[in-house]
Amino acid sequence: MKPFDVFTAVLMASLWGMGFVLAKFGLGQFPPILLMGLRFTVAALVLVWFAPIPRQEMPRIVLVALVAGAISYSLTFNAFKQVDASLGTILIQLESPLAVLLALVFLKERITWVRGAGIAIAFAGVVLIAGQPKFVGNLTPIFLLLGGGITWASGQVLAKKVSHIGGFRLTAWFAVLVAPQFFVASLLLEQDHLAVLRAADWRGWLIVLYLGFGMTALGYTLWYRLISRYRVNQVSPFLLLIPVVAVIGSMILLGEHPTLQTLIGGCVVLAGVALSTWGRERPPTAVAPITD
Repeated sequence: MKPFDVFTAVLMASLWGMGFVLAKFGLGQFPPILLMGLRFTVAALVLVWFAPIPRQEMPRIVLVALVAGAISYSLTFNAFKQVDASLGTILIQLESPLAVLLALVFLKERITWVRGAGIAIAFAGVVLIAGQPKFVGNLTPIFLLLGGGITWASGQVLAKKVSHIGGFRLTAWFAVLVAPQFFVASLLLEQDHLAVLRAADWRGWLIVLYLGFGMTALGYTLWYRLISRYRVNQVSPFLLLIPVVAVIGSMILLGEHPTLQTLIGGCVVLAGVALSTWGRERPPTAVAPITD
């Protein structure tokens, strides 16, 4: 890769990694589903002007937005509210091996023994993390994160059927269609919306702008720029920087101190994720990466 593209890849991973740290702070001012609705509203307002309407594929994109967006993100960020940003970001990376498994089942894609071993190693890391005393008797956040990963991966299987419209266009209209779904879900499941919006300070609204513009609109634009020039297996290793940035950022900005068991389990998870994506060539479609 050219030096400027390496810089772009590191910037992309940093934008996403810091996004998780700031999202954790934002959850102190907004409930999870409402925060996601605001995030994707900002992203939609930034992207939609540059993406023609895919009229024939709109029903399928609505379904993708429901499964990979409204359901997945609601589960993930409700879990995120209950765990450290560093731990949540590490476990979110399980979306990649889960996507490999679902592609094996529903798309009949082949899986090598290396990738199979990677999936097993990744879940062994989850078991190690879940065995900590603080999770004994309360595995709800772990299951929520796994549920978010499964629904996100399922959404990627569905997204393959509409990915011929182009990754950037799909991302733009995904944002347009998922934002109202989040607001409806928030109205049904969360409370005191007006009070929350009035109480949010300038830091909360800056975080919303960062999540919508920096993490989503700019982050995905950089991703699609990179995979238009290089194979996905050349770019994907940079995604492993996301939890690294998140761990460092959470320690500096949030005062978190991951336990030794969390760090060891996290390293095992990331090693498994790396193996599960080893040797993957650029697919015929530019489906969204593991960023949430």
